[in-house]
Amino acid sequence: MQAPARRHTTAPPTTPCTVVWSQGRPYVLESAAGRPRWMGMDRHGRPQALTGDELRRRGWSYHRAR
Repeated sequence: MQAPARRHTTAPPTTPCTVVWSQGRPYVLESAAGRPRWMGMDRHGRPQALTGDELRRRGWSYHRAR
């Protein structure tokens, strides 16, 4: 049995192109126009942008939860 992915409550990474998981969905850090944002898809398949603070509040992990 594998331990569940640890959910971070600290600030997410700041390196562009980093991929993290939040609520079962992947998000990649884009740093276009000098304002970094985490891009992913919502449950309906629409693009969703999150700030670092929003991602921290939702919880995030480097690994997909099983």
